[in-house]
Amino acid sequence: MDSTIICKTLESVNDKKIGMISLNATKRLNALTHDMIEAISNQLVEWDQDKDVALVVMNSSSDVAFCAGADVKTLAAQVQAGPKYSFTPEVTAFFTAEYKLDYLIHTYSKPLIVWGHGIVMGGGLGLMAGASHRVVTETSKLAMPETTIGLYPDVGASYFFNRMPKSMGLFLGLTGASINAADAKYADLADYFVENDRFGQFIEALLFVKWGGTVALNHQKVSDLLLSFESDSSQHIPASNLKKHSDEIEPLSDMTTASAMVSHILGLKTNDKWLNEAKHKLAGGCPVTSAVVYKLVEQGRKISLPACFKMELGLSLRCAHNGDFVEGVRALLVDKDHQPNWKYKTVHDVPDEEIKQLFDSPWSEADHPLAELT
Repeated sequence: MDSTIICKTLESVNDKKIGMISLNATKRLNALTHDMIEAISNQLVEWDQDKDVALVVMNSSSDVAFCAGADVKTLAAQVQAGPKYSFTPEVTAFFTAEYKLDYLIHTYSKPLIVWGHGIVMGGGLGLMAGASHRVVTETSKLAMPETTIGLYPDVGASYFFNRMPKSMGLFLGLTGASINAADAKYADLADYFVENDRFGQFIEALLFVKWGGTVALNHQKVSDLLLSFESDSSQHIPASNLKKHSDEIEPLSDMTTASAMVSHILGLKTNDKWLNEAKHKLAGGCPVTSAVVYKLVEQGRKISLPACFKMELGLSLRCAHNGDFVEGVRALLVDKDHQPNWKYKTVHDVPDEEIKQLFDSPWSEADHPLAELT
């Protein structure tokens, strides 16, 4: 049986190595399991400590998806099988490992190129968002669609939503809207656009660069090379839907409740297909998720990257065990009836006290599973 990730090194012209991690669980669109996360983490740490490795490239063995997110069917099953009144150990271990990996990517010293072609959603965006060089292609389809399964946008979204143009993070979190390559660049989720069929040429070009021992210079060499590839592809980048609809989206930041934001989006009058699809996802999404997204962006604006991941870990575990997650996975991925029975009918019905409790950390600072993140 093939490994769910394939790791190898390639030698450049001056014998410096290029590490390559290819996600290889293609039948499930590279949905992340705990074992996959640990394997990626261990390999990144090993290469970070190897002075002969100049940079790392992460991609997928499939042209369909880079990574569709976490293996939520397994997580939901583990929640159901676990204890009723405490966090399931397997689920706690999964989210802890995932956020450690995402933080490692954000803080990785060597150039880390993520080739985000095809589907890049949820946990897949967590792998991509913090990389030093993030590439999207004409096939890229990015989203944080957790509202459809009763979770919320995690993997550092509390941090990177706040670094997007005005209101874009709120809109993407509330609606779970899919965005293209141009949107990704506009929202600061990607740095370069290169046609997907040029990946092989790009890897070959990396091999002819004379990499050195100075990390900053290696970063610049990667940037220069990607810019040259982007200049040959730029005429094929699609138009940005986020930029096109910025006038309708930007007012969200001036609103002071989740209810007002949801009402604003659902009240937009438009014949635009993309915007109507976003409205449809919001209308059928989890009301608790909408309330969480509002507070998530508000809280993330005030705290550091490590603090964002620490906040998200407790929030993810509470949300995973509150009932909506198991129900959302059932409706979307198990029974596939697309008729989730959420705890509340609308975001207007969600009690403020319940959202406050979801954000309460289960641990002290010293006992936090992510205490090492500083």
